[in-house]
Amino acid sequence: MNRRRTGPWLAIATLVGSALLAAACSAAPRDARTEPGSASGGDARVGLPSSHVHGVARDPGDGALLLATHEGLFRYGTDGPKRVSPIIDLMGFTIAGADHYYASGHPNVVMELPQPMGLIESTDGGSSWKVLSRGGESDFHALARAGDTVVAFDGQLRRSPDGRSWQTSSIPAEPRSLASDPTGTRILATTPAGLLISTDKGATWTPSDGGPLLLLVSWADKQTAVGIGPGGAVAISRDAAKTWRTTGTTEQAPQAMSARLTRAGLEILVVTENRVLTSKDGARFTEATT
Repeated sequence: MNRRRTGPWLAIATLVGSALLAAACSAAPRDARTEPGSASGGDARVGLPSSHVHGVARDPGDGALLLATHEGLFRYGTDGPKRVSPIIDLMGFTIAGADHYYASGHPNVVMELPQPMGLIESTDGGSSWKVLSRGGESDFHALARAGDTVVAFDGQLRRSPDGRSWQTSSIPAEPRSLASDPTGTRILATTPAGLLISTDKGATWTPSDGGPLLLLVSWADKQTAVGIGPGGAVAISRDAAKTWRTTGTTEQAPQAMSARLTRAGLEILVVTENRVLTSKDGARFTEATT
């Protein structure tokens, strides 16, 4: 791996390094007594439940807007965010299906879970979690599900067909985020060296020629990918990450993002320092309420 930090490498490495240092190893949350369903133990700024939001997504079952945070999993609605999980630090988060999630991170005050948690799974919408594997060994900051394969990074790229047994793979640069298209055919990795793509579930990687320097990326469908750069610039690909077009900016650096294609069209969700934003085109963003 090339360690020279020059040009774009320096810009993204500095930003990513600062973000990961702030969020990686958490202390106990502000109010460990807070019960699930309350956001009062989180950060009070403009409706965000925590100072660190590591993931944002929609549950494919009921469409609920989910925030995976430093202090647990929240459902975000018109009456504010409500915690639906124990107070655990969800560093990595990905959705496998309706009410079915994978995550990783730290247990905070939940003594029943190991430190770090390894790969954990919830099949009841985040209310309870069980350790599938690598408890006490892995804190996966980047995590994606590609069809029947879980791909994750804890300092080493790892792949699992069942969430329990793992194989290691090499990747040219450390990924900040991993994202699989809905078919599991292509995985994108955002790295300080540029955008990488895999067509064999993470076994091998090649540079995505012409791809922009991105911090976060998500697939809306098997052809449409959306990415956000370190400064908040939004780029969209309509041809499976072959070419990209810059559409706008979020004005603030993103903490988390996701994209999906609905009957109404494209939906992009972005969490910045103090807001949850939504956009239909990557150019105009408004405050998300549900």
